[in-house]
This record gives sequence, C-alpha cells and structure tokens, in this order.
Amino acid sequence: MTLSTVVLETLDAQELAAFYRRLLGWEIEREEPDWVKLAAPAGGPGLSFQSDPAYVGPTWPGVPGAQQMMAHLDIEVDDLDAAGAHALAAGATLADHQPEDDVRTYLDPAGHPFCLWIRT
Repeated sequence: MTLSTVVLETLDAQELAAFYRRLLGWEIEREEPDWVKLAAPAGGPGLSFQSDPAYVGPTWPGVPGAQQMMAHLDIEVDDLDAAGAHALAAGATLADHQPEDDVRTYLDPAGHPFCLWIRT
C-alpha cells in the first residue's frame, strides 16, 4: 500500500486548492470540478481537496459539542515571521489560540487549522 494523498473537505475544492497553491507553491496534478490534487514537488503524498456541500469547518481549539478537527497540517519553515506573513498574504487567518512559542497556528479559508513550525 502507498499513501498517495491527504484530502481536505471544503465547500469549494477549487478555492481551497488555489489557497494552498499560493501558500506552498505546489502545482496541480489532477483537477475536476469538485476535486483537485496538488503534487508535492519532491514526490510523496500530495494534498487534495474535495467539495462537500455539507462541509462545516472545525472549531479551533476544540470545544465539546462543536465540529471537531479531524486532522491538521504541520509545515516546517525556516522563519516563523516571514512564513506567517506569507500565509496571511495567501489568505490565511492567524488563530486566536497559539499553543507553543515555536509554532504558529493559522486557519485556511475553509477553517482547517495548519501549523507553521521551526525546528529548535
């Protein structure tokens, strides 16, 4: 078995894929109206987006009774401030809750949390 992609649900796959293309600089490998797959430039699993008209964004941090996060992305960076400015320019929102000093949590346009982090 080979893991080929990680899929994020969203209301609009095209819109969320465009955000992650701006953020990561990855190219489209496969595209359909309700499905987009981005290819990791160094190989390995891609990142895909699937439209779901019933999608409800997660609550970050988790709250009992609210929509829970199923997964999040961790993205290693060299400079938290520069990477954070890039994420904001791409369309991310800085999350109110920040769990650690060497990690910054952002929300993508569909509300999925993702973390930028530096190796310490």
